[in-house]
Amino acid sequence: MTLELPQTMRAVEISEFGAPNVLKMVERPVPEATHGQVVIRVAYAGVNRPDALQRAGAYAPPKGASDLPGLEASGEIVAIGAGVAGWSIGDQVCALLPGGGYAEYVATPAAHCLPLPEGVSLKEAACLPETCFTVWSNVVTRGGLAAGERFLVHGGSSGIGTTAIQLASALGARVYATAGSDDKCAACVGLGADVAINYRDEDFVEIMKADGGANLILDMVGGDYIPRNIKALADDGRLVHIAFLQGPKAELNFAQIMARRLTVTGSTLRPQSDLAKARIARDLIEAVWPLIAAGKLRPVMDSTFPLAEAAIAHARMEGSTHIGKIVLEVAGDR
Repeated sequence: MTLELPQTMRAVEISEFGAPNVLKMVERPVPEATHGQVVIRVAYAGVNRPDALQRAGAYAPPKGASDLPGLEASGEIVAIGAGVAGWSIGDQVCALLPGGGYAEYVATPAAHCLPLPEGVSLKEAACLPETCFTVWSNVVTRGGLAAGERFLVHGGSSGIGTTAIQLASALGARVYATAGSDDKCAACVGLGADVAINYRDEDFVEIMKADGGANLILDMVGGDYIPRNIKALADDGRLVHIAFLQGPKAELNFAQIMARRLTVTGSTLRPQSDLAKARIARDLIEAVWPLIAAGKLRPVMDSTFPLAEAAIAHARMEGSTHIGKIVLEVAGDR
């Protein structure tokens, strides 16, 4: 089932690996919906750190995925492949994508689409999939966060951080967040963090130890944060890694992990199976979408750029001055 679609579309491709200026506007064929897939006419596309890693040549797309960047988008379903149930032409959705979001049309598994939460615009919805999939699967499913626990998230003003703060607060945790300026710390507190730590002036290890240690830490920094995170954990604490902005290597004394019964784990989202992602999507609809509808969790918007200015959007993200999500406007609100 499909509408009459054009043969080609505008898209942003990675012309070569390198700095943001390698992102170039091109014409590409409009993708088709294969078995289990839908095609979405993209209204807005979220900009994420993995997009920049792919642009730099450090994060190859999975086999069979589009080479175009873009891991989340919102828009309207315009084509439905065989074997798809529960969606209709014209439905407005947001979706986790295997790639290809920086374009006017994108194909993705239908099971990775989610309805727009009540009261959320297409622009806001484009900010939800990548962060919500990542935070839910790592903080709740993998990290096992429970009400009353002490939760520390690094990069609290990032898209992941702003989502993690709100979700952990809604689940009844005591939330700590690190950020690199007083303004960013204030934003974290405004979203529900009980304690915001300016890492340029304060030592999160000492603050956490003084409060009994973190039961769960969500880390995207890596590098020398890894041994410091271990010190900041309470006994039986859990450390979950989702990225390594400062590198994946560190020297650790594993005796303290054994003696204090610590858990060190982590995950990446993109390489997981379609089935695993579909299960996360179902969890989000059941557990997180009601929180959004109730106003307990909202996407935090930093800025919007036209699709043709994807390079500027990447430069802003890599400058780390943003608070919340950056999005590309492709077709906008029709």
